[in-house]
Amino acid sequence: MLTVLLVDDDPEFTDVACTIIEFLGHDVLTAGTLAEAREWLTKESFDHILLDFMLPDGSGVHLFEELDQLDKRPRVTLITGHPSVRGIIKGLCGPNIDYLVKPIQREEIEAVLQGKKKAKDKSSGSKIKKYFGHLIGESASMRELYKLIERVSRTSANVMLLGESGVGKEVVAEAIHQASDVEGPYVATNCGAFSKELIGSELFGHEKGAFTGAVGRKSGVFEQAENGTLFLDEITEMPIDMQPNLLRVLENKVVIRVGGTKTIPVNCRVVSATNRSMETIAESKVLREDIYFRLAVFPITIPPLRERKEDIPLLATYFIEELNKENDTEFEWDPVQLDTLTSYDWPGNVRELRHFVHRAAIMSDPTKAEIELPKTIESPFAKKQSTAPALQAGRTIEDVEKELIYATLEKVNGNKTLAAEMLGISTKTLYNRLHAYGDLSKDE
Repeated sequence: MLTVLLVDDDPEFTDVACTIIEFLGHDVLTAGTLAEAREWLTKESFDHILLDFMLPDGSGVHLFEELDQLDKRPRVTLITGHPSVRGIIKGLCGPNIDYLVKPIQREEIEAVLQGKKKAKDKSSGSKIKKYFGHLIGESASMRELYKLIERVSRTSANVMLLGESGVGKEVVAEAIHQASDVEGPYVATNCGAFSKELIGSELFGHEKGAFTGAVGRKSGVFEQAENGTLFLDEITEMPIDMQPNLLRVLENKVVIRVGGTKTIPVNCRVVSATNRSMETIAESKVLREDIYFRLAVFPITIPPLRERKEDIPLLATYFIEELNKENDTEFEWDPVQLDTLTSYDWPGNVRELRHFVHRAAIMSDPTKAEIELPKTIESPFAKKQSTAPALQAGRTIEDVEKELIYATLEKVNGNKTLAAEMLGISTKTLYNRLHAYGDLSKDE
């Protein structure tokens, strides 16, 4: 049994963490500030301290020197609510300090209290968990996505997937199909890949002789997906004058093949996808309103990779493991490399990350485990991103904190409540830090 001091100013997190620590059979005391932590250290001896990186009266790192003066120095694990702080912690504190990133799972707390090294940012295990057989990620936004998939899978409602290019809309469509209790197949087609003359044949099929080159009868994708799932990618690229034909199918559940007269009943869930926002769809009129309401019975927005950075190590590890299987190699990521990948915004999202990992594997010596990173991460198609300057030797903890806070405030347009949530601190702590900087000009 250990005696643990938990230093964190988030009451909700503290309650949950204390419950977990006590469940694991350890004693736990709590402090919400550095001052309270110092007071406990004069009264009690602790085996382990779980220490928030950013507290109302300063950084938890300031406690390190005082711990060195104790007769028995406790082990320390730093806690942060912001994934990008991991690299900062390593730069400031060295490799021997453990850290946890909120939200924290019971297994992670148990591992650090038992003195086990975290498995390379939760991602070095031989098996990465895949949800619905397709999706990877443990972030809050991905867990929300899993909840939506689980709920819509119980119905036959049509789904529209919205998200930036490369976020994995087709993978989510496959996950919806996997989660649904259907007997039919999963069929995918790209509405932007066919000419106006051929898209009708692709969707609805054609009869022999319907047009030049129609040498035989063909079933369209609606027929092919009978009792299953039809994925219509790039739905907003469908010619506007073809959309009434699609509307009839969605309303009446029948198709008429090109060149035919017979109505053929069809039954499938339609999952459509676009990289345009709902506002853009409405403003640009690329999709008829009646079609939109038929397709977007249950719209789902897939988060970009930059908004779920804690999933990047998991994805990078999964991709390298797949390449290891294909090429009989044994590449492994170094934790510092994973931090480098996590610090980048990946404007091309998961597709760009997969491409980069593949490129790194090709560059690396196949007889060794070390991975050689390309000189630049950014692809020639990537949008230029404005990021905070990299960590440099000689910078103070206060400078790093200040930079992180202002960068987060800028990202959320000055919304302090949202910024505090992203940073993993209370709104009160954020105000205290801004007050210390002499800046309260970013009020909501």
